[in-house]
Amino acid sequence: MQHSFMDKGELIDAIPVTAGKLAPRPVTIENTGLSESLLLDLMLKHMLIGGVVTKQTLVKNMGVTGGILQGLLDTAKALAWVENRQTTTDGQMRFALSAGGEIHAKQALSRNGYIGLAPVTLEQYTDICQKQSSRSTPVTYQMLEEGLSALVLPSDLLFKIGPAMNSSRPVLIYGPPGTGKSYLCRHLNRALGDSILIPYAISIGNEIIQVFDPELHFRIMETDSPNSLDFNHGHDPRWIQCQRPLRITGGELTSEMLEVQFDTHSRTYMAPIQLKANNGILLLDDLGRQKISAKQLFNRWIIPMEERRDFLSLQSGEHFEIPFELILLFSTNLDPKELVDEAFLRRLGYKIHFDALDESLYRKIWFQVCSELELSCSEEVFQYLLTEHQRHGKPFIPCYPRDLLGIMSDQISFMEFDGVVTPSLIDSAWSIYFV
Repeated sequence: MQHSFMDKGELIDAIPVTAGKLAPRPVTIENTGLSESLLLDLMLKHMLIGGVVTKQTLVKNMGVTGGILQGLLDTAKALAWVENRQTTTDGQMRFALSAGGEIHAKQALSRNGYIGLAPVTLEQYTDICQKQSSRSTPVTYQMLEEGLSALVLPSDLLFKIGPAMNSSRPVLIYGPPGTGKSYLCRHLNRALGDSILIPYAISIGNEIIQVFDPELHFRIMETDSPNSLDFNHGHDPRWIQCQRPLRITGGELTSEMLEVQFDTHSRTYMAPIQLKANNGILLLDDLGRQKISAKQLFNRWIIPMEERRDFLSLQSGEHFEIPFELILLFSTNLDPKELVDEAFLRRLGYKIHFDALDESLYRKIWFQVCSELELSCSEEVFQYLLTEHQRHGKPFIPCYPRDLLGIMSDQISFMEFDGVVTPSLIDSAWSIYFV
């Protein structure tokens, strides 16, 4: 099969979920599902770090309503942990820890170093994660075509990728290097189009695991009121409205990255990659080149791949179950039969092969890259390029046009030449690019 890929635009705008219906704003401590002691400890840690703070600051930093926060302050005052301080110029009350409150806050911090938005419970997370699964709305040909409109690719690929995205089984994409496997995978979440809610953190009993990762989870424009004290409007601020995540990992993947990680210095838990990628896409690129073997990886994920649930544990040894609601993609340049046996290959379900292009698709990419780089290339010079491919026995790989023309563009800038592709520039770029 022949595939060509060319990015022609920016990421499509996300379609917001009905966040207020999916995660309504809690108005009482009971609504949060959390214990008062957990919320009190979190508030005191925020105050320990912040010093003298206002109620509005605490509401923003904890993601709870003004009513809930006021109840926590009242309890803390009754325990002599919090004191009133002089109001601000605009009339806002300010609060600070007492000596006893500071001792309690430091003790809480020594037990658990998490300081952020209040977590959601595991039960709440499981419910919402399953409700906003990408499989709740099956991908159609039209959705995939529109979502990948920024790419140029043959329609036969859509008829293979689309059903694979609707499947609950993993997808293996394989073929020679440079044929566009990873490039396509990196754009597939555009086809999903909508947005989801991601919790800032999840509580497992009194322990807190941070899930939100600003390097992976991209916020979208909030439609809710910015006034967090207004608990009659908007969704639960403990959930962040984001694009569906696309988590990519390659040769750096280790077995530790598949488990909950505990930082002994900060005393905080971080979520594993599959938890961060839930409700989105997880791409394991360069399969077979990780520090963990493909066989070990598949053994670890046999149950998650088949039952869409995963089992994790905390440092204490406590085990818990999380949803495995993601589209799992594997990409490799190696022969799949050399990585795992037939039994594992059957579990993957979809195997899609990528190969070199034919001349017409290669031509299309070549001249589109010329246009992007503001280079002109005559038909005669392009025929010279084809002759070089034939002479050196090089197949028409999708990455070659961008790589070769990129080198030529660099040379043109350095030598202050006109933006015209010539046989001599092709020869120079060819000698640099190919070993």
